[in-house]
Amino acid sequence: MAEPSLTAGSVSLAHRRATWLLPETGEAIAQYDLMRTMAQKRVVLLGESHDIAEIHRWQLHVTAFLHTLRPQMAVGFEMFPRRLQPVLDAWVEGEMDTATFLERSEWAQVWGFDPELYLPLFHFCRQQRVPMLALNCHRPLVTRVGQVGWDAIPIEERDGVTPPAPATEGYRRYLAGIMSGFAGPDRPRAMEPDRFDRFIRAQQTWDRAFACGIADHLAKAQDNPLVIGIIGRGHLEYGHGTPYQLRDLGIDDLAVLLPTDCASHDQESLKGIGDAIFRLDTPEPPSPRRSSPRASS
Repeated sequence: MAEPSLTAGSVSLAHRRATWLLPETGEAIAQYDLMRTMAQKRVVLLGESHDIAEIHRWQLHVTAFLHTLRPQMAVGFEMFPRRLQPVLDAWVEGEMDTATFLERSEWAQVWGFDPELYLPLFHFCRQQRVPMLALNCHRPLVTRVGQVGWDAIPIEERDGVTPPAPATEGYRRYLAGIMSGFAGPDRPRAMEPDRFDRFIRAQQTWDRAFACGIADHLAKAQDNPLVIGIIGRGHLEYGHGTPYQLRDLGIDDLAVLLPTDCASHDQESLKGIGDAIFRLDTPEPPSPRRSSPRASS
């Protein structure tokens, strides 16, 4: 959850625990006022760092707040490829226990992070009968798009995902900035000049898959639901990624909420990062990934 350091002439914003800030103005906003506004949206995207338990608690709390104000809700998850949608449906309907759900959803293979991080939110959806949406795509699609591009892939092999709107220069700079933090043997091969375009295509495949999953549900839903998205923050910040692809699909009434553990922010760097940010309690150490997703997920 590191944020840019102060730049020359910038203003530092203090951020107290358990409060929300509006990045555009640097002003605080009462939680109830923010939640009332968010409950009127079509889509609210909750960014995460996958291995931080405190962030998943925050996601659960925000989802519960919004469910109280807008019970017509669905929650979409980056973690599940869409072929597993029947398993999510059966879980919400109470047709299996937790161990069976983790086995049938192939959790260890398709995601690999400690399920205890996510189970409270899964149980919330089950208890309240909130539909869970599998937003991800078949992993080999991401690899193929990165390697050969969309034009070489037949429509019937695109897993219901449409080609994304082209990446903006701002998004390319954003992704390059994230990757520039790695050095030496930790530097991803994707940052090699001949590979960066492939990396952008792959990243945008995920962005578009999440957007298509949300848009498809909104198009067929009869109860005008609010869709919550549980998605990695790198797909959401500064209006890039999934928000950009949702707008390309005609869904403009959306918001991005993000967590932070920073006690202060550079006001200029904060602008545009999302619609509001919440100061967390001090997070516990990251939870190690138990396994890596298989290429066949």
